[in-house]
Amino acid sequence: MIRETYLFNRLHSYLREINLLVVGKWIFYSIVVGIIGGLGAVVFYVMLDYCKIMFSEVLGAYIPPSPAGESLDLANVGVRPYWWVLLLVPTLGGLVSGLLVYTFAPEAEGHGTDALINSFHRLRGTIRKRIPVVKAIASAITIGSGGSAGREGPIAQIGAGFGSFLGTVLNLSARDRRILVLAGAAAGVGSIFKAPLGGALFATEVLYREPEFEFEAIMPCIISSIVAYSVFASFFGWSPIFATPKFVFNHPIELFLYGLFGIVCAVVGIGYIKVFYVLRDKSSAITIPPHLKPAIGGFLLGCMACFLPHVLGTGYGWVQLAIHGKLAIWLMFILALAKILATSLTIGTGGSGGVFAPSLTIGAMLGGAFGQLCHTIFPDIVTQPTAFVLVGMGGFFAGVAKVPIASLIMVCEMAGSYGLLAPLMLVSAIAFLFTGSKRSLYENQVNARLDSPAHRGDFIIDVLENLSVKDALIHDKHVITIPESMPLKEIVSLVTNTTQSYFPIVNYKGTMVGIISMDDIRRILLDDQIYDLVIAGDMAITDIITVTLDEDLNEVMRKFTIKNLDALPVVSHDDSHKLISMITRREVLSAYNKELQQRKEAR
Repeated sequence: MIRETYLFNRLHSYLREINLLVVGKWIFYSIVVGIIGGLGAVVFYVMLDYCKIMFSEVLGAYIPPSPAGESLDLANVGVRPYWWVLLLVPTLGGLVSGLLVYTFAPEAEGHGTDALINSFHRLRGTIRKRIPVVKAIASAITIGSGGSAGREGPIAQIGAGFGSFLGTVLNLSARDRRILVLAGAAAGVGSIFKAPLGGALFATEVLYREPEFEFEAIMPCIISSIVAYSVFASFFGWSPIFATPKFVFNHPIELFLYGLFGIVCAVVGIGYIKVFYVLRDKSSAITIPPHLKPAIGGFLLGCMACFLPHVLGTGYGWVQLAIHGKLAIWLMFILALAKILATSLTIGTGGSGGVFAPSLTIGAMLGGAFGQLCHTIFPDIVTQPTAFVLVGMGGFFAGVAKVPIASLIMVCEMAGSYGLLAPLMLVSAIAFLFTGSKRSLYENQVNARLDSPAHRGDFIIDVLENLSVKDALIHDKHVITIPESMPLKEIVSLVTNTTQSYFPIVNYKGTMVGIISMDDIRRILLDDQIYDLVIAGDMAITDIITVTLDEDLNEVMRKFTIKNLDALPVVSHDDSHKLISMITRREVLSAYNKELQQRKEAR
């Protein structure tokens, strides 16, 4: 009986610590967002498939290979359609996509993840309702017609759009709506790439260029991503996207080669980012209707495809072949560079799609070529050269997108193997560091939470709560006090030549009994009849708001706002009438700015 009573008390104490209403609310919201995000991924995937059949197979007579998790088809590899078809199909897809986007939702152009990041930081998590629909259709047309783009941007915006819609309908705060936006993005990415953990981490990490997470959203993102993945996999199977051999890492000397490969990923990644934004800026400067620019990008892509059709689409099928070691070194090297230009032409001119898939393809081709080269030179050390394909996928995207943790987890989940986790971690870290914090495919990323408009108020509170009155107080400051028996005439003479605005009133023992301000004195001065009769004790306000040396500055600022005061008496912790000094708003703000600057320098 004693044991049961003890367990009951422990359970009761535990439940009191948890706000079940809040926990239940977020679980419910996350499940709803996950279900809708998973169904959205299903619809978007079907649209992609139909557009690929209509544009690439029916109109283009070109069937590229697919990854194993999406029914690998090697029978048509090498089929080359007529050159004029390769020119026509991407141009037509770009034209239709451009007309759709720039007519109904210009914000849907480009890669949607950047728009999601901007919505979180600067738009209070608000996304127009039409954007996910327009983005889905335009992206399906762009990718289906051969555009070099990926699914991550569109599906992230689709899920985020529903999260924003739900937050608005429920009249949630901006903070809660932002969390639902990230949960929606995690649901979309985690489901369509069959990477639930990677999708959750991606949504919370992609907001920042430094290795930080939006930690308040991690749990909702994990729940929504798991639910969405379960919904999506129920329709399209549970196997990972890529089929891989049993890769193992058991040769420590290989780390030197992986480290060198990380630097290669960083160098190529810097070039990729520069080419992408140079072409984007050049396209923006062209004075023609924006509706036509994606068609021009599609035409130029078609010109490339006449010589190298491998640049069309996401490129996942060619990645699968590289994993199986069926691509030549020269082809993988050329395809890595060509894919950079193809992606820049597709998305940089206003085409709709993500940059995740092209980045994986570029990294995979770099890794395949580098691994085969190392195997040729060091056959006894590099025994599995195609392992560099997977490592290249994660490492390259980690550098160009500033998501070192999410990238390596997503690649492991997409490959269904964690055998290469150690080299993946090394290459991702090196590529991330050597790419630099100022270079990213996502220009709306901010450096850290400290720099996000979404957290500006949070950091003010955080900084102030970590400072106390004694940190802000000017200790050698002289505080003018007024004896309670001093006549008004002498008070006026005393305060005339001082910048102090609030004056503690003290009795003959030096104990504070009240306080007056300059405004109080001015009001009395207007009444000539009592000028010679009033003493300080008559004017003193006895309901005094005080602070102690150990109080945090956030509480001090709260007390300032109670009666809109500019200064407060600092008193002893043991005696609220024992005056120590006065603290002003200016001193608090000065301490805040000093601490903020020190944090920035330390970071």
